[in-house]
Amino acid sequence: MNLFNSALGKNITFVRPEYFIVRGFIGIPHIKYYYVFLFFVYIVSVLGNTAVMAVIYLDHNLRTPKYIAVFHLAFVDLFGSSALMPKVLDIFLFNHRYVPYNDCLTFLFFCYTCLSMQVLNLVALSYDRLIAIIHPLHYQVKVTHRFMLSLIASFWVFVVTVILIAVGLLTRLSFCKSVVINSYFCDHGQIYKLACNDYTPTYVIGVLLIALILWFPLAFIVLSYLCIGYALSKVATARERYRAFKTCTAHLSLVAIYFLPILITFMNRNIHPNARIINLSLTSVFPPMLNPIIYVLQTQEIKVSVKRLLRIRGKSKITTNK
Repeated sequence: MNLFNSALGKNITFVRPEYFIVRGFIGIPHIKYYYVFLFFVYIVSVLGNTAVMAVIYLDHNLRTPKYIAVFHLAFVDLFGSSALMPKVLDIFLFNHRYVPYNDCLTFLFFCYTCLSMQVLNLVALSYDRLIAIIHPLHYQVKVTHRFMLSLIASFWVFVVTVILIAVGLLTRLSFCKSVVINSYFCDHGQIYKLACNDYTPTYVIGVLLIALILWFPLAFIVLSYLCIGYALSKVATARERYRAFKTCTAHLSLVAIYFLPILITFMNRNIHPNARIINLSLTSVFPPMLNPIIYVLQTQEIKVSVKRLLRIRGKSKITTNK
């Protein structure tokens, strides 16, 4: 009972600090150059994702369920990068490491919400590929615009609810000792470990978050590709198998870019804090930068669309000059 009283805050006064101190890297000289590098990655990410969103919006041929998910992924990448990087740059380049308590929890909420939606968007894209290859004749019926929009909306409701619960439980903690966060942003796992009262409910929700936002989506994606591989093994010719699998290469590239650094971080419990920060920071900024590049280079529809839009723009300029 004491556990639930601690979590719900019944008849308990909580000690909340005025601010948290985001520590960042430990003992690395000239580390500001790394954050300058992250700034340039962020700029490329903003330009690339904005371009992908513009191409999908302008080309009516790309307004399919698959590209609704691609558009949403670009939007979440843009939103997530903009929620994270400006604040990180402000903290470390301009030495504003004292982050007010409420600002830190808000920062945490937006960062985790966007990261979670990026992962769940990959689930939506894997389902799209699964149905397209296993049930090609029923694809238009099973994967509709309405279905994809409903799926993405349900992901938003789920993620916002879970992250709000996690943030709410953090407000039930008292911080009477250190307020130094050993991370590069307001990291959930690093914050609750600073508490001086019982943080078991927060720990439990943290474990559930990892399972719901990391392991379950990864398991679904792996299982979907096992089904795709089995279905392709029954295809008559190698050329047809290659053509079908080629439609999955962009998505597989995104899955590898998102999950590999996170898996390395979470599976190695003895990882050095600096290595953990590098893995997580690169995971936060590199996928949003690479997603537009991957989709432009590996997706035939977008390449054709970009060429068509450039051709139309070129013709309009010639007409204007005349």
